[in-house]
Amino acid sequence: MSGSAGRVEIDTPAVADGPELYRITRDSGVLDVNSPYAYLLWCRDFATTSLVARSHDGVVGFVTGYVRPDAGDTLVVWQIGVDAALRGHGVASRLLERLLDTASRDGIRHLETTITADNAASINLFSALARDRGAPLEVSPLFPAELFPDSHIGEDLYRIGPFAADGATAHGTLAASVS
Repeated sequence: MSGSAGRVEIDTPAVADGPELYRITRDSGVLDVNSPYAYLLWCRDFATTSLVARSHDGVVGFVTGYVRPDAGDTLVVWQIGVDAALRGHGVASRLLERLLDTASRDGIRHLETTITADNAASINLFSALARDRGAPLEVSPLFPAELFPDSHIGEDLYRIGPFAADGATAHGTLAASVS
């Protein structure tokens, strides 16, 4: 895929985007790959808490999430992936910022995700989000390696928030538009 991050549009996923989410995840080489069926369900059942990045080439990135059933002010980011051609161009940050802007209008005050200790890119991404939003970041063990039936390493919980109720950041109010 070619193109620049400047020509990427952020949008709500459609069911037809599911195969592209699967492809990006599979091709990443680092994300846990779910079944193709799971990505279709994400695009149908969690479209309001998920986003895709589109270019003229089609879907080039995504973020999937859900509101925690036992904590209605907490958005859990399940996966975030960007096509290899656009990694390092800010697409993941733009997806997260837009998702959080939208979610904060719906009462979300915290964001949670899990990250393995060896995933420097995700650690940097979510640490920068906390810093840019002027929000506290707490890191704690959540799922130790021995809970996984395979050779998966442990997952740490990254909890960011509370965010300001008005979407304000340490640098002012975030603009909701992304072109």
